This record gives sequence, C-alpha cells and structure tokens, in this order.
Amino acid sequence: MAAPREVFIVCNNADEMGGLQRWAHHMARLLAGRGDRVTLVGITRGPEPYHHGRDGSYAVEVLHREWRAPAMAWRPAKPLEHLNAVARGRELWRSAAQRRGAARLSELFAAAGPGAVVIVAQVWAMEWVRLADTSGLRVVAMSHESYKATRMSSRYRRVREHYADADRMLVLTAEDADAWARDGMTNVDHIPNALHVTPTVHPTLDLPVVACVGRLSQEKGMDLMLEVWERVSAAHPGWRLHVYGGGPDEEELRAQAAGISGSVEFRGVVADVEEALVEASIFALPSRAEGFPMSVLEAMAYGLPTVAFDCAPGVRVLIEDGRDGVLVPPGDTAAFAAALERLIVDRDLRRALGAAARASVLRFHPDAVLARWDRLFDLFHRGLDHRDLHHRDLHHRGPPPAVPERPAAPALEPRAGREAEPALGGDSF
Repeated sequence: MAAPREVFIVCNNADEMGGLQRWAHHMARLLAGRGDRVTLVGITRGPEPYHHGRDGSYAVEVLHREWRAPAMAWRPAKPLEHLNAVARGRELWRSAAQRRGAARLSELFAAAGPGAVVIVAQVWAMEWVRLADTSGLRVVAMSHESYKATRMSSRYRRVREHYADADRMLVLTAEDADAWARDGMTNVDHIPNALHVTPTVHPTLDLPVVACVGRLSQEKGMDLMLEVWERVSAAHPGWRLHVYGGGPDEEELRAQAAGISGSVEFRGVVADVEEALVEASIFALPSRAEGFPMSVLEAMAYGLPTVAFDCAPGVRVLIEDGRDGVLVPPGDTAAFAAALERLIVDRDLRRALGAAARASVLRFHPDAVLARWDRLFDLFHRGLDHRDLHHRDLHHRGPPPAVPERPAAPALEPRAGREAEPALGGDSF
C-alpha cells in the first residue's frame, strides 16, 4: 500500500449546496478513506452554508469568514479609469485581504512539507494559491465546466492566465482536454468525476413524476424546462414536475410557472438526493451549459432514464443517446418535450433505459476514478516534467482502468444536428 499523501483541495467555498462542493467533499472522503491526509480549503464561506455530510476524516479550513466586493481584480481598460479613487481603494483592500488569505494558505502548505499535492478546483481560488508559497508542492488546476462554457465567459482569460504554469490542468472529458490543448494549454489532461452515491432503494418508475435538480439560475435552463413542461402537462395532465434547488432566478421561475402551477412543485434544496429520485420515473437536465453533471450521475445510479440537452462533452460521456438516456439538440424545447412524452407513455422503454443507466454509470465507480488520480500522483512523485507527460499522453494515451462497457439497450431514432451552445449568463468565478 502506498504511503499516505498530503492533499489539499482548494475551492471558492466548501460549504455551498452545489455540484462542485459535492464533488470536493466526496473527493476528500475518498482520499481520506484510503489513508491520505486531506485538507479541504474554502477561500470564503458560502452564502448559505451546508454540511455536506462531513465525517471528520478530513480537515476543513476557511481563509476568509466573509468576502466583500469586489470579487475580481480591478483592471482599468482606459487611462482615465486609473483616476477612479474609489475603485483604487477597493482594489487596495482586495489585494491586502487576498495577501492575508494567501499567507494563511502558505502556513497550511508549509506544515504539510514537500511532496504534497494541491488540487485547485476553481480559477478564482487559484488566485490565492498563486500568491501562496507552493515550493516543493505539485499544483493541479481544475475546470469543472466544458471548454465552450469557459470560452464564452470571463473565466477564459483567467484560466489562460492562472492555469498555464500549473503542474497539470485537469478537465472532465477527453473532448474538453483536446480543445484546451489545441488552444495552447500544453499541461492539460482529463479525469472524470466519480460516482458518489450508493442507492439503498430504487424508484419503481411507475410514479407520474419528472424530477429536475439544479441551481435556479440561467445556465441550468430551468426556464427552458418550464417551457417544455407547458407542452408536456397539456397532453399528460396526470404527471407532475418536481423542481429541486434554489438560486437567484427562483421568483422569476415561479412567476413563469403560474399558468401550469397545478403540475409543478418547487421543492427547494434537497439534502437527501435519494428522497428526490425515488419519487420520480424520469430525470430531466435542461442545462444550457454543464461540465460533468453530478445530478445525472446520481439519476443514473438510481436507474432513472434521463432526458438532457446535448450541451457539453460531459453530458455526452455520461449519456449515450438511445441506450442509457436521451439527448436532444441544445435549446430545442419541442424535441425535449417529445422525448419526455415518449418516456411518459412507454413504461417498458423507461425501464430499459433506466436499467442500462444503472449498469453504464459503474464506469465511474470511485475505484476506477481514484486509479486515474493515483496514476497522476505517481507521475508527480517520480518528478517527470508535466509537459513531457502531456506530450506522451496526447499521442499515446494508455488504457484506463478496466470498467464495464455500456450494456445494450433499445435504440431510439437518430436526432437532428446540434446547435451552438449558448453563452453563460453570469460568471461563476
């Protein structure tokens, strides 16, 4: 057995109720469970802290109890903007506070000693890591969204700036890694998210419920889901849509759903995903942009057939259209509604796709994903240059750990060509 490693996972915050935070706590538990010493670091606290089932096996640190605006560094675009005394004052405060946080981070890193690995899960958090003393440590920079989503946001410039010198840049799919490599990021590779739920009970797939889990924000496409449901509920009045999650667009979405409120339930943030999924027969992912959606991993593990917009490589890696779920062109609400209706009326198809999903998702069993991380850690330990490693990996990627192949399942009709992915409406740092 390998000697315990010292691992830090650094996020914008570690206690918000989000997919990134679920990943971070699950990753911390997996590494700690096999003997590594793990510290999960949040730059600041989330707006509504959530426990995430902490079990004491890993440490949790917060650098700033609160973080006032501005979140981003001030970058005056025109000479006259340099005369803005208020903006200069805010930037001085931001820089001083950031240096204090980075100094605390340096203390944590120094206590670990040489050979530790720092996994930076978000680009905003990387600003602190770059200011900290990482001498003798290996730094892994991660992006949990698709290349296209980053490319169409302010994160693109910051990823290029802050991730270029990391020992490794990790994304979630081979397609995204290749896109970043073509864009000049020569340190890029990919490791998917690990399956993080173990169902104790499975849905019967007989209840007339479609479940949708996600932040109530523009990129998650809940407004598109309500457009879809307006079509579906008219033809299938006995079915209900359960929406789980909270976010900035909740009031607007409730207003949008007023005309179909009798068949839509906003159920808020769900602490126990099993509670949400066992009551459903179909899962819906209406996102405009995604990385490697944890909610789909969960739905597949519970044997729910998923209908999703084909909005990112991570969605395509999880779902093979017509075999273990259904993909439709991004933003095509008519096609999404038709796919839901087909599953609503065909109980046997629901069961076939759900069973295939349960088998297919085992490709992302924690043991298989941890083996990928161990390979990376071993390369770090041997001290090989990351650029040489990436060159070798791009031209001769070794076989991944043995995992089950996708099982056969009923094929659906081919879908229409894909549209361009829409831009994100905001900046998630």
